[in-house]
Amino acid sequence: MAAIEVASVHPAADRALADQILAIQKSAYAVEARLIGDDRIPLLHESVDDLCAAQVHWLVARADDAILGAAAWSESEIDRLVVAPQAHRQGIGRTLVTGMLDSIAGQRVQVATGRDNAPARRLYESLGFVHTEDQEVLTGLWLARYELVR
Repeated sequence: MAAIEVASVHPAADRALADQILAIQKSAYAVEARLIGDDRIPLLHESVDDLCAAQVHWLVARADDAILGAAAWSESEIDRLVVAPQAHRQGIGRTLVTGMLDSIAGQRVQVATGRDNAPARRLYESLGFVHTEDQEVLTGLWLARYELVR
């Protein structure tokens, strides 16, 4: 695989890019839905218009001009981290989180993932995030919330 390039992007200004990010987002959250046994993840059902309207900053990870992952954040909260399933376990998620952390000015960074999404939980914990609580956001749909204090 070619070197991974991480770049700041603006999907609202580039519909084709937004469509690519949304396709990766849907495939990534479909994997999470299988891991947690629940497909009610709101971002799994987001439209391209919703994605473009999100008030977040974006990074994408590319190799050979193909987008392999994307991440978004607002203020001091990681909003989403998605990696194309065929690119899992290649360090792309770690690279994107590190890129976001370099861009987030706050001393505390928060993130949530499916409580039963062990790969995501291991990633955040390996980067120093500490589990703060489990939260039931819909009946039977649980998130694990994390915080990084730096």
